[in-house]
Amino acid sequence: MKAAHLAVPSTIRDIMSRDCYRVKARTSILELAQGLTHHRLPGVPVVDDLDRLIGFISEQDILGKLLDSAYHCGQHAHVGDLMRNEVLSVGPGDSITDLAQRMNGQRPKVYPVVEQGRLLGMVTRRDVLSALLIMQSGC
Repeated sequence: MKAAHLAVPSTIRDIMSRDCYRVKARTSILELAQGLTHHRLPGVPVVDDLDRLIGFISEQDILGKLLDSAYHCGQHAHVGDLMRNEVLSVGPGDSITDLAQRMNGQRPKVYPVVEQGRLLGMVTRRDVLSALLIMQSGC
């Protein structure tokens, strides 16, 4: 009996999460923090009502505001108040090895996958590591 061979991934499309957690600018920071914790993500894309990528927000972006809100029991901010508008993203046809080189160092751990401005999914550093392990096993 032959051993099953894993398909060797080569593009972001092969490894991205299509049904990814995303938020809108009007999402509260409290709801975002709960979502990040539940989904075990360091950050997420921010989209408009047509699923177009408009920003990105991370745990680091909200930590200070959430601390202030918890300490002073104050008003909760919204994602749109704290999100970054400049977003590093990738396309579905981009190379996994190219993204691995971009991720090397202090780059984001999560990249939105975008095509024609619309969010298609997300790819994480863990997804890239898993793909590289599969690629390496074929050596």
